Amino acid sequence: MTTPSPAPRRSAEEQAKLEAGFKALFERGIPFNQVLGIEVVSTDPANPRFRFRMRPELVGAASHGQLHGGVTASVLDVMAGFALMLAIAEKHAHEPAAQLMPRFQRMGTLDLRIDYLRRGIGAWFEAGATVTRLGGRIGSTQMTLHADDGTLIATGAASFVIG
Repeated sequence: MTTPSPAPRRSAEEQAKLEAGFKALFERGIPFNQVLGIEVVSTDPANPRFRFRMRPELVGAASHGQLHGGVTASVLDVMAGFALMLAIAEKHAHEPAAQLMPRFQRMGTLDLRIDYLRRGIGAWFEAGATVTRLGGRIGSTQMTLHADDGTLIATGAASFVIG
């Protein structure tokens, strides 16, 4: 009895096309992400990251110049979806970008919890996420948001419908 060999990974060229597609989608393809100013720092499924700069439009407490809590929650929600997309792309590493991208049209947040740990003060912020579960229909993540000095200002947990 022979075990079937795994399907081959997508080519380096196809992987680069997929990563460019993710970057374009998250930086320019979703208007709200443009409002947030999200920049993709890493498309590594093991260490996905976003960065965004503090701007007057993102301030919640004018007296302190701190990040609005809704911005924090929104960025962590977007980060969770991004991490899950990268994990799905890795799970289906044999599929070309054009075949993979339609899988993401059905994704959506089911549950989102944010823990605000410290005031969001900084020139820029960086978000990251870890996928904790990737099932056939539901995916879960843990997210973090750090200020430019490395201070952890918020954590989050999210569940998404993914299929």
